[in-house]
Amino acid sequence: MYAPAQLAALVAVVDGGTFEAAARALHVTPSAVSQRVRALESQVGQVLVTRAAPCRATASGEVLVALGRQTALLAAETAQRLGGRTGVRRAAVAVNADSLATWFRAVVAEVARWEDVALELHVRDQDVTTRLLREGRVLAAVTSDPAPVQGCAVRPLGTIRYHPVVARPLLERVGGSPGSRGPAGPAGRVDWSRLPLVHFDAADALQHDWLAARGHPVPEVVHRVPTTADLAEAVRCGLGWGMLLDGQLGDDLEAGRLVRLGPDPVLVPLHWQRWRVDSPLLDDLTTAVLRAASTG
Repeated sequence: MYAPAQLAALVAVVDGGTFEAAARALHVTPSAVSQRVRALESQVGQVLVTRAAPCRATASGEVLVALGRQTALLAAETAQRLGGRTGVRRAAVAVNADSLATWFRAVVAEVARWEDVALELHVRDQDVTTRLLREGRVLAAVTSDPAPVQGCAVRPLGTIRYHPVVARPLLERVGGSPGSRGPAGPAGRVDWSRLPLVHFDAADALQHDWLAARGHPVPEVVHRVPTTADLAEAVRCGLGWGMLLDGQLGDDLEAGRLVRLGPDPVLVPLHWQRWRVDSPLLDDLTTAVLRAASTG
């Protein structure tokens, strides 16, 4: 059996990135943190965390980081059921930025009414959020991956719709034409090698995959704008073409300020993955997420 204090030390090192940060979080000395992690490694017979900057869990360490988070959550909820003082229950969740900027806000509003719950959001692209589950960094994730991470349950959330669009002045400047379907597009002739694009970050492959599927080249100029609202504004300003959500289009297509680059939206299915443990907090969080997704 692994000691809760040792598991907590391992989790704190991975979260904080250093033994000193872990010591501050646990209100002990760095030496005490180091001793607890070493004792856990001796028990397991394997190195659990890399001593680098920042410290990271090894493959074996990821398994025990997940166990440490589960242990802390279940201990707090057991104390609550027994009428004792629970302390703060931490809900670490991975979510993509576009969901956070839209339907997931209803989840945040609901969690705001819960007592003694700290919501910790890890914002990543929907294609990579399950990696945080595997690493034990989060207890649940909004993801595009329908294959369950080991020890997790999966529920479908519906789809999120993206529209490939470009500002009309930019399209005309680089040698494109609006096409024959009127001001809303789709675009007709496009010089894809000269048309810059805007993406969220290096993990955002949505635009690149869309180009590859149609045999178009990736332009030399690729802009990075890592917030949902600012990316949409950058596209409107003519920084480059990009994928906008339903609610971000407004009347710009009808007014001719934006032009479609393709006739159909890109549909990305989303799923909710959570630990398969008996936890009232996880159950409540799952209910909130499913409700928000169905109405958002």
